[in-house]
Amino acid sequence: MTLPAATAELVRWRDEGLILPVWWRDDDAVAPTPALERLLELADRFEAPLHLAVIPEPATSELAERLRTASAFVLTHGWRHANHASRDQKKAEFESDRPLAVMVQEIAAGRQRLDELFGDKALPLFTPPWNRIAPDVVEALPAIGFAAVSTFTPRRTKFAADGLLQVNTHLDPVAWKSDGGLLDPSLLDSQLARELEARRTGSADNEEPYGLLTHHLVQNDATWTFIAVFLETLMASGAARWTSPLQEAGR
Repeated sequence: MTLPAATAELVRWRDEGLILPVWWRDDDAVAPTPALERLLELADRFEAPLHLAVIPEPATSELAERLRTASAFVLTHGWRHANHASRDQKKAEFESDRPLAVMVQEIAAGRQRLDELFGDKALPLFTPPWNRIAPDVVEALPAIGFAAVSTFTPRRTKFAADGLLQVNTHLDPVAWKSDGGLLDPSLLDSQLARELEARRTGSADNEEPYGLLTHHLVQNDATWTFIAVFLETLMASGAARWTSPLQEAGR
C-alpha cells in the first residue's frame, strides 16, 4: 500500500522548505486491551506523542497504570459516550437535547475524574463523542478549565470561543458508513494530498496541526496497515513533525 499523491505533495512541501505540524488522536479508550497495546507499539515505532480520548465514567485505574510510562496524553472524551439524540437526529452526547447545566456538570465531572486518574497526563482538551457539540456547551468549556476543543474536519476559526482553541482532526481511515473497515486508500490518498495542497498554497490554515483520527478498538488489519503507511509517508518526507494540539496555546 502506498500514497502516491500525498507523497508527491510532500515533496513540494520539502522543496519549498515547509513543515506540516501533525498530531494523533485516538478515541474511546477505557481500559488496557490488546488493541491498545498495538496502538502504543505503533506510536513508539514512529516516536509519536499519542493523544488518547478517554471516556471518563468507565475509565479504569488499570488504564492509568498502563499509561503511566507510555508516551501518551489523555483527553476528555465526553462523560459516558452515551447517545442522547432523538431517533431522527445524528448521535450526540452534548448537543441541544438536554439542559445545559446537566451537560456542563457531566463534562466537569469527567475532567475531574481524568485529572484524578491520570494526573499531568490529562490535558485540558475536550473531545465530544461523535465530534458533535452544541455552541452553548462550547461557550461553557473555558469556565470549567478547558483550553481547547477538538472535533473533525478543518477548523473555520482558530478559537471556538473566547480563550478556547479549536484543534481538529482531519483524516479518519475508518469506513463508518459501510462495514467499518478501511476506506478506499486511493480516496484517503487524494484527500490527504488535497488538504496538504490547500495548506501549502495558503487557502487553508497550516497553523492548525494536521490531525490523524483513529479508533483502536474497531480497526481491522487493513486499517492498521494504512495507519502505518500514513505515518511512514509523513515522517519519512522531511516535511512533517509531531506537535502538541495545544502548541498554539504555548503548552
